[in-house]
Amino acid sequence: MTARDKALSMIGMTAKAGRLVSGEFSTEKAVKSGQAHLVIVAEDASDNTKKMFQNMCTFYKVSISFFGTKEELGHWVGKAQRASICILDEGFAKSVLKKINLSMEV
Repeated sequence: MTARDKALSMIGMTAKAGRLVSGEFSTEKAVKSGQAHLVIVAEDASDNTKKMFQNMCTFYKVSISFFGTKEELGHWVGKAQRASICILDEGFAKSVLKKINLSMEV
């Protein structure tokens, strides 16, 4: 199993635990309400979407990562394609971020 697969699998586990929201509206709401610990935006999301979340996360001091495709993120959270997901649990967020960073080093 690659580091990338491990990161995606961890995202799937977070979704199963109910500590994740997906979709732009839900992600934005979680960030603005202070529930977000990590925002993940698909690498193939539009430039506008990436910029909007980058600015929002900077303003609200939330970690952000550009990882996976819309197809992959959707698959692992059990939904259709998703451009953005948000992890609501600090422990899961740290774990997923560590795995994402490992997959980027390869």
